Amino acid sequence: MRPTKRAADAGDSAASQAFSPLSSFSCSRSFVSSRPPLKPSVSRLALLTDDAMSNVQVIDTFPAFLAYWAKVQSQPADDQIEGWVTEYMSPWPELLAKQIEDYSSQNLDWRQIARERVFPYLPERLPAMQQAQQNLLELCEPTYCRAQQVLAFDTRAIFVIYVGIGCGAGWATMFHGLPAILFGLENIAECDWSDAETIAGLVTHEIGHLVHHHWRTQRGKSIGSGAWWQLYEEGFAQRCETLILGSAAWHQAGGSSNSDWLEWCQEHKDWLAAEFLRTVDAGDPVSAFFGSWFEICGKSETGYFLGYEAVRELGKRFDLKEIALLENVEVYLRPILEQMIENGG
Repeated sequence: MRPTKRAADAGDSAASQAFSPLSSFSCSRSFVSSRPPLKPSVSRLALLTDDAMSNVQVIDTFPAFLAYWAKVQSQPADDQIEGWVTEYMSPWPELLAKQIEDYSSQNLDWRQIARERVFPYLPERLPAMQQAQQNLLELCEPTYCRAQQVLAFDTRAIFVIYVGIGCGAGWATMFHGLPAILFGLENIAECDWSDAETIAGLVTHEIGHLVHHHWRTQRGKSIGSGAWWQLYEEGFAQRCETLILGSAAWHQAGGSSNSDWLEWCQEHKDWLAAEFLRTVDAGDPVSAFFGSWFEICGKSETGYFLGYEAVRELGKRFDLKEIALLENVEVYLRPILEQMIENGG
C-alpha cells in the first residue's frame, strides 16, 4: 500500500523486479537498531507465541532521525531538507535514491512537496511518529512470523522504519536485494495510524503485497500495472490483512477521523463500483481511489475496500494462491463490479 499523493500506477519499478530465490524459513531475526521487549498488549492481537520469531531484518533509522532533527528543528525548511539528505539519509543511500526516483518518475519536484507537505508538519506529528516506531518495533517481527504460518509462504524480508518525504505509510519493494517493506513514519502519523491495532493492519497489508509478488515470481508471472491491476493488487493485500489477523481488519479505518470509513464504503459499494468503472472507461487516473492525498466524497482510499470486495468474491471460485496468479485481471474484476451495481451493492 502506498497511501500518498501517488496512486495512479500500482507497480513500483523496484517491486516489479523479480524476487530472488531465497533461503528457507528459519525463524531467525536480525535488528540493526535496538528494540524494547514485546509488551503484553501485543497478545490481544493474537499474533504469535512467545518463542516464535520470523525471518526478518528490521532496520530502524528513527534514532538517527531524532539526532538529526534535534539539530535542525529551528532552522528554515530548506536547511532542514538539505540536512535530511546530507546527514540523516547519508547512511542509507539506496533509501534516499528510491524516494527521489519515486517523485522523478512522476515528474514531480520532491523538494517542493517536502517543503509544502511534509516538513512543516513534522513537529506536531513527532509524538505520533514515536508511537508508530515503538509499535512497529513490537509488531513487525511477530506479525511477519504469523503471516508465514497463516499463508504458508517462505521468504526472507527486510523492514525499514524511516521518516521520509511522503512516499507512503507502507511501501512493498526491494531493498538490499531482498523483498522489503518501507514504513514511512511521517505518512503513518499523517494518516493517524500510529496505534498498535492499526499498525498491525498496515504491516499485514504490506506483507500481503510481498506474498503476492513472491508467489507470482515463483511461477514466472510478471507484476502488472494500470487501474485494474491496482484494484486487484490492493484488494489481494487487503484480503491477506484480514486472513492474517483473523478478523475483518481495516487499517484504513484507524484513527478518530476515519471512524465511519468502513460503514460509508459498505453503504456506497454500488456507487463506488460504478464510479470506478466510469473513471476507467473514461481513461482517467484512479488516484482518487487509492491515494491518501486524494479523496472521493471526503473519503480516501476507497479503492482498497472495493478491491477487497472484488477479491473476496473471487474467493468463491479460487483459493488465495490461485487468485494471486491470475492474468488479465480485468476479465475477472469487471463482471464483479457490474454485478455490484446491478445488485445495488
